[in-house]
Amino acid sequence: MLNYSGHLVKIKISPVTMELPMSVDKQKMQAAEEASKLIHDGMTVGLGTGSTVAHLLAILQGKLRELRNVRWVATSEDTARKCAEMGISTDSDLETPLDLDIDGADEADLEGNLIKGGGGALLREKIVARNSRNVIIIVDSGKLKKDGIGDFGIPVAISPHLMTLTLRNLEELGGKCTLRGNGNYRTDDGNAIADCHFGKVKHPELLEARIKLIPGVVEVGIFHNLCDMLIVGVDSGTEKYQFKRRGPSFLK
Repeated sequence: MLNYSGHLVKIKISPVTMELPMSVDKQKMQAAEEASKLIHDGMTVGLGTGSTVAHLLAILQGKLRELRNVRWVATSEDTARKCAEMGISTDSDLETPLDLDIDGADEADLEGNLIKGGGGALLREKIVARNSRNVIIIVDSGKLKKDGIGDFGIPVAISPHLMTLTLRNLEELGGKCTLRGNGNYRTDDGNAIADCHFGKVKHPELLEARIKLIPGVVEVGIFHNLCDMLIVGVDSGTEKYQFKRRGPSFLK
C-alpha cells in the first residue's frame, strides 16, 4: 500500500490589477507564462498536450533564439506536429532523464493528485512525467479541486482486444464507464479510452493501483506522486503550490 501524502506549500501569488473577472483563456496564458520562465538553455524539456500547453508553445516561439540547445520531448503526435511547425525537433527516446516536464491537467487537488487524459495522451504523458526531475502542471483556476479529484471522470487507456469485457471489469470496481467515441476512438499508441466515473476519489493511489491490475488496462489517468509544482492561473495572477515528490533514484 502506497502511503504518500503531498506536502503543500503555497509559495507565490503574483498580483495583477483587474476590474473584471479574467477569462479562462487568460488564466491559462498566465500559468503558461509563469512556467516558461523555468525553461533554460541546455535543458531537456517535456512538452505536454492540451489547450494550456498550446499557450506555452506560443510563448516559446518567441524564445527559441534563447533556447537553441534545449532538447524537447513531445507527449503526443499533436504536440510534436505543432513543434515541427515552429521549427522545433522533438526526441522520442533518451538515455538520460528529462530536466523538466510542463503539462496541463483536467483536474488537480491540493495534494498534487491529478486527472489527465481528456486529450487521450495519458500514456505518453505519464511516461514523460515519471522520467522527469521536475514536473510542472499548469491549469486555470477551474481545474483546481480543493475537495478532491473525480468530477471529470478518469480516462483509462485500454487495449482494443476484448475492450467491452475490460470495460465490465472496470465497472466491477464501482465506476460507470463508457468507451470514448463509441469504441472507435484510438490514441497515438492505438489504444481505446474508457471514461470512468467513480465520484470523488478518496484514495487516488489505491484506485490507480486497482485499475492497473486489470488485464487489458494500459494506463490510468490518475497521476499520483507525479507533480512537483502546480501553477494555477487566477484573476489576480498565478498561484503556485509545491509538493514533495518521490521518484526513482536515477532522477536525483
